[in-house]
Amino acid sequence: MSHFYDETSIERVEPGRWSTRLSRHWNIGENSNGGYALSPVLRAVQELASQPDPVTVTTHFFRPSKGDLDGEVRAEVLRAGRTLTSASGSLSQEGKSRLTVLAAFGDLGSATVSAHDITSPPPDLPPPDECLIRSGMEQGVDLPIMERTDVRIRPEHAGAGTHHLAELEGWIRFADGTEPTAMALPFFADAFPPSVFSLMGRVGWVPTVELTVHVRRRPAPGWLCARFECDDLHDGRLIESGRLWDSSGDLVAQSRQIGLLLAG
Repeated sequence: MSHFYDETSIERVEPGRWSTRLSRHWNIGENSNGGYALSPVLRAVQELASQPDPVTVTTHFFRPSKGDLDGEVRAEVLRAGRTLTSASGSLSQEGKSRLTVLAAFGDLGSATVSAHDITSPPPDLPPPDECLIRSGMEQGVDLPIMERTDVRIRPEHAGAGTHHLAELEGWIRFADGTEPTAMALPFFADAFPPSVFSLMGRVGWVPTVELTVHVRRRPAPGWLCARFECDDLHDGRLIESGRLWDSSGDLVAQSRQIGLLLAG
């Protein structure tokens, strides 16, 4: 059994419309994690696309999604090409729009010809068992999501407000042993603690306004290595960049998001 795939399942109601039910086990405080909430929409888009893998996923969040609450998913293909299918989708709960997704799907397993292959190596991290479990961090908010994910933070980044930079490095995987997939990478890109924690300390819930994830490869089984940093914080809005590497050391996803810093 996979909690992630069971708890992002969708049921087709009619062409272009599905029902779903989010679970509270993926909450940050009282609200669903954004990467989790967008996942049922991504599954609807995958059903419509003729290619299997998300290549780019951009999500705008209008209001928080809620766990243990039914939802309606809508999706439509905008353009179907030979190598990419572009589509849009949305999630509503209680008649209110929660988020909208614009995504392109392709086949990350297909071979392409390129004169160059440029990629950045993963950070040199201690092994997961030498890193701090996320639940040991004083983020200032309840973390039901820790029932579903296993997150380990580099020790020198894990102390609240003790690091001189707004950056976090560590490891992440599903707690039930489900192996990572390309479809899960948008979730993993949004499941780490806010990178400003290491600089500022208890930051509570940092809601995402917009998140873009570029999926580069299908991940190998095992832990994902992660690095996130905030390089722009102004007037209560922050911009954070992230990278994920698989157990083979290959860069599998990059992300960029703008969020709101609600704590003092």
